Amino acid sequence: MKYFLRSLFLFCLLAALPLAQAHAQGGLRRQERLSQLENARIAYLTEKIALTPDQAQKFWPLYNEFTAKRRDLSRRLRQLRPATTDGLSDQQIRESLNQSFVLRQQEITLEKDYFERFQRVLSVRQVGQMALAERQFTREVLKRVANRPGMPASPADGLDD
Repeated sequence: MKYFLRSLFLFCLLAALPLAQAHAQGGLRRQERLSQLENARIAYLTEKIALTPDQAQKFWPLYNEFTAKRRDLSRRLRQLRPATTDGLSDQQIRESLNQSFVLRQQEITLEKDYFERFQRVLSVRQVGQMALAERQFTREVLKRVANRPGMPASPADGLDD
C-alpha cells in the first residue's frame, strides 16, 4: 500500500510540475492545469499524513468542504482590500477594516471547527501533519513556478520597466 501511495504521489507530482511551462506555451487549458495540480495536492497530502484507504474515504470530502469554505473567505477578504485608499473616506476605510476583521475571525472559527471534525477521522498528529504538508506543498509549487524559464530571478526583478 505504501508503495502504491508513493508511486501515486510521484506520478501526480511529476504530472503537475510542467503546469507552469505548459501555461506559458499555451498547451493546457486552465481547468486541466487546476485538475492536475489538485491531483498532485491529493497525492502529496495523502502520503505526508499517511492516510489509510478508510481514512481517505472519509477525509477527502470533509477536506474539500473545508477548502471550499476557506477559499471563499479568502476571496471575500481579498475583495475588501482596496488597491489604494486615496479615494476613500476615513469611515469607508474603517468599515473595510472592520469587515476584514470579521472575515478573519470567521477563518479562525472555520479552522477550529474543522480541526474538531478532522480529529473524528484522523489522529491529532495527522491533523498537525496536514497543516504542515499544505504549507510545504504550496511552497514547492511556488518554488517550481518561480524557477520556470522566463520568470524574474526575484520578485523585484522586472518591476523597473
